[in-house]
Amino acid sequence: MPVRKVALLTAGGLAPCLSSAVGGLIQKYTEVDPSIEIIGYINGYHGLLLGNSVQVTQEVRDKAPLLHKFGGSPIGNSRVKLTNVKDCLKRGLVQPGQDPLQVAAEQLTKDGVDVLHTIGGDDTNTTAADLAAYLHDNDYELTVVGLPKTIDNDVIPIKQSLGAWTAAEQGSIFAQNIIAEHTSNPRMLIIHEVMGRNCGWLTAATAVKYREWLDQQAWNPGIGLDRRGWDVHAVFVPEMAFDIAAEAQRLLAVMDEVGCVNIFLSEGAGVAEIVAEMQARGEEVGATRSGT
Repeated sequence: MPVRKVALLTAGGLAPCLSSAVGGLIQKYTEVDPSIEIIGYINGYHGLLLGNSVQVTQEVRDKAPLLHKFGGSPIGNSRVKLTNVKDCLKRGLVQPGQDPLQVAAEQLTKDGVDVLHTIGGDDTNTTAADLAAYLHDNDYELTVVGLPKTIDNDVIPIKQSLGAWTAAEQGSIFAQNIIAEHTSNPRMLIIHEVMGRNCGWLTAATAVKYREWLDQQAWNPGIGLDRRGWDVHAVFVPEMAFDIAAEAQRLLAVMDEVGCVNIFLSEGAGVAEIVAEMQARGEEVGATRSGT
């Protein structure tokens, strides 16, 4: 069946790829077949349930390359799951007795959509899968295509998710500024905490990008501009176990020699080790979950 109308939506947390993904899809569809109509649902599944969309006009198509230069999402995000009926009802997105999946399916049908692109992370694409299954089971002729975006780069089996490399580059730039603080006092400890939940990819990639920046710099240690003070002295990620006490001793020696310690820390790192220590002391440990 030929594609006549395409819809786009972005959802979940922001990542530095959403605007570019929207721009890229508009450009590609225009290149392949400019007769294909394109709409964008405002604020993700929130807009889909309310039938709130924007038309991609010829002017928007002509200026689509501009979207690659900006962050955020031009069509807006929200955290709405079509399977969470209670939340959809509380937000006023559906009426009592309505199934959000059915409301979404009927809206897509009403809008004449042939292909729906969902650009988002785990929840967004899980919801997309739920919607696709509902459409299939209820004989709606519609294709749902999920684009995985997450700065954590933890979408299995996708090797590289949208937004992750840019997040690493920006994390490196942030580190370049904040690690300058090591000169603000003697014996400075700087911890650059990086998102990632239980995945350390972004922390490691940020450290790699930062070290690449270090390699491009010239140094003047005679006046104190010493690479050692700007270097990364430790990278801690959840996937690698480490001895906290031993690392503390090693980093203390670095502090004594260099006058500072710079650590790149994944938010989920060390949780298993801390839990093990608490249990060894006979302490009860409740459920733990890193991330936001």
